[in-house]
Amino acid sequence: MIEKIRITAAGFTFVAHTHPDAPQTVAAFKKLLPYKQQLIHVRWSGEGVWVPLGDWSPGLAYENHTSHPSVGDILFYPGGYSETEIILAYGGCSFSSKMGQLAGNHFLTVVEGREHLAAMGKKILWQGAQDVLFEVID
Repeated sequence: MIEKIRITAAGFTFVAHTHPDAPQTVAAFKKLLPYKQQLIHVRWSGEGVWVPLGDWSPGLAYENHTSHPSVGDILFYPGGYSETEIILAYGGCSFSSKMGQLAGNHFLTVVEGREHLAAMGKKILWQGAQDVLFEVID
């Protein structure tokens, strides 16, 4: 079942759909909702923003994983070689860390507000960390 998630970030609002090929990741993420944190710009991955989750381990395996998210794809990296994180591609992105290439579970896709993703990403790049809120839309 595809569910809608509202993402409010850096003064922009987006709607994302859950991905049916990542049911365990979606279920683990939904337990966090509503989830408020800060988005920061990626360091090695190109045009993306991320939420570092540190050493938290949700106990997930890879499902529907990729290293090359498209614009609007949101990945959940369950930890291992680098810290657990959520990454959102707003442009050309190759998911990496200082340890090298990573793959994350593609569990959300932005379907509304995509035209504002680049502006959000550039705002975070030039102005620094910005608040983000993920919540289920009923």
